[in-house]
Amino acid sequence: MFAHRITLFTLRGIRVQIDASWLLLAVLIAWSLAVGYFPFAAPGLSAGTYWTMAMIGLIGLAASIIVHEFAHAIVARRHAMPVHDIVLFVFGGIAEMSGEPSRAKDELLMALAGPATSVVLAGIFYGVGLIAAGGLGPGHPLAVVLAYLVFINLLLAAFNMVPAYPLDGGRALRAVLWLYKRDIVQATRIAAAVGSIFAFLLMAFGIASLFAGYLITGLWWLLIGMFVRAAAVGGFRQQVAQAKLSGLPVSRFMRRDPVAVVPDLSLDHLIGDYFYRFYFKSFPVTENGRLVGYVSVEQVKSIDRARWHQQKVGDVMEPCGPENTVSEDSEAVKALGMMQRTGRSRLFVARGDQLAGVLSLRDLLNYLSLRLDLEGEAATTVRA
Repeated sequence: MFAHRITLFTLRGIRVQIDASWLLLAVLIAWSLAVGYFPFAAPGLSAGTYWTMAMIGLIGLAASIIVHEFAHAIVARRHAMPVHDIVLFVFGGIAEMSGEPSRAKDELLMALAGPATSVVLAGIFYGVGLIAAGGLGPGHPLAVVLAYLVFINLLLAAFNMVPAYPLDGGRALRAVLWLYKRDIVQATRIAAAVGSIFAFLLMAFGIASLFAGYLITGLWWLLIGMFVRAAAVGGFRQQVAQAKLSGLPVSRFMRRDPVAVVPDLSLDHLIGDYFYRFYFKSFPVTENGRLVGYVSVEQVKSIDRARWHQQKVGDVMEPCGPENTVSEDSEAVKALGMMQRTGRSRLFVARGDQLAGVLSLRDLLNYLSLRLDLEGEAATTVRA
């Protein structure tokens, strides 16, 4: 999930993307609307009309989710929490932040912004629907679609306000607990536990639906429950990791004697003497000590094997940038977030234009594992 994305547009520096998994959801929604919901809500229309209504309803739903997530993003940005992407995926939508809130009040405002916006959207669709029903008749297809969008936005707001982390209601619960306990790790533990209970209830409902003969409904609720459970556990683990790494610089964890290659090295020597020897999937490229780029397995694979002895590292390397390079004094927790966001397991550490070291995900995880083993999940107090 989130590996294959289609970018729809960019607004105020935020990319709106569709995950490939959402296309499956879109097909299921369009089909259920065209053959189930709309024929029941407005009987007697043609199949073509129902499919047209379904497509308009699907677009309205997608737009509602995007606006919901933009509300989160706008509030997050106002409180110094950068948001770069909004992604529609099979279980809804998510605004991807590059960090966690630093204050409980910021978390609470951001969590409530989405459901509040969904309620406002429901009100707007309701008002437009009244106008459409008055001018075109209550059974007109447009009025029926608008009524569906009122219902779906209220449902979106209600579901998200369930106090189960990581839903919006769960994040609001965490913020309240954070204000009360002044301990974000303890607050996250409780909110995640509630999220897990809610997830198990969803899975139980899904299993009961399967035994009752409702295959699609049962599978759907079972999958949602599994997703909520995984997100709750993952969110808590991430919070513990952030607490353990808080205030620690990258320089504490980086390897100061990194293996680097030079631009003039041929690809066949790169493979035999470096990839097959050190087992890294990427290497920094230096020239007279300067960090000039990096070379990875993916770049080498793009070159025909017969030409490896002719091509040099400098021919295929790519420049380093903010997505794979950090400074020595950067916070390790931010570097970990960068790795999680980009899927990279190694970051290059630069001191000006010089290569200072390499930071690996394995080293960070080993450190966290040792601390958790020795100290348990002792919380780190963060101001509310």
